[in-house]
Amino acid sequence: MPERTITGDPHLAKVLEKQMRNWEIARSQSRAPCDAEQPLRDFITISNICGAGGKTLATALGERLGWPVFDRQLITEMARNDESRALLYRSMDERDLGWLENTCRAFMESSFNRNDYFRKLTETVLCVVRKSPAVLVGRSADLILPRDRGLRVKVVASPERCARNFAEYAGVSIEEARRQVVRIEQERRDFIWNHFRIDACEPTRFDLIVNLEQFEIGQVVEIVVAAFECRKAAASVAARP
Repeated sequence: MPERTITGDPHLAKVLEKQMRNWEIARSQSRAPCDAEQPLRDFITISNICGAGGKTLATALGERLGWPVFDRQLITEMARNDESRALLYRSMDERDLGWLENTCRAFMESSFNRNDYFRKLTETVLCVVRKSPAVLVGRSADLILPRDRGLRVKVVASPERCARNFAEYAGVSIEEARRQVVRIEQERRDFIWNHFRIDACEPTRFDLIVNLEQFEIGQVVEIVVAAFECRKAAASVAARP
């Protein structure tokens, strides 16, 4: 009989199970609760034009900072898969769960279009950042997490660069890649408008916008880390009495 996994995708199952083990080890080693004033860990969110290279940047940032990376596919799987989400909840104590319930209730009450999937997505994103520092890619994580915390990065590139990258990744023609990039970006804009009533391209949504065609990936990592440290320092000063 094949080994049972928490998702139908063996790769995602392995990633999720590894992260669950890491969280369990961390919890067994330290019982210190989250600061009541700052219940979430550090985070960086990456919003990415399809094909611009946001996932590559996120992976490099995770390696640089030693943080887990939750990409769009992984966050979506955790939100949709009841079993994986149940494991996530079981890794939290009563204090964590009480905070999550109160936070989600307040967030959903200010709703525009909050369906069941969106509630699960919100819970998943908040749980992840409650558990550990993280880099999160896509799924509007920047709009779910508190505005006064973390760093929000937008990754851009020219339409031609995005189409070439997508064509290589998906194994399709450049013409088909152009069509797919346009379609995906429209779907993302619709999702954000339907759930948050904001323009997905509004620049003030982000703390930093980076064109990956103008820098090496290692340079961008250092730019983002420096921006995160400056943002965190500024937030710490602002929080002082």
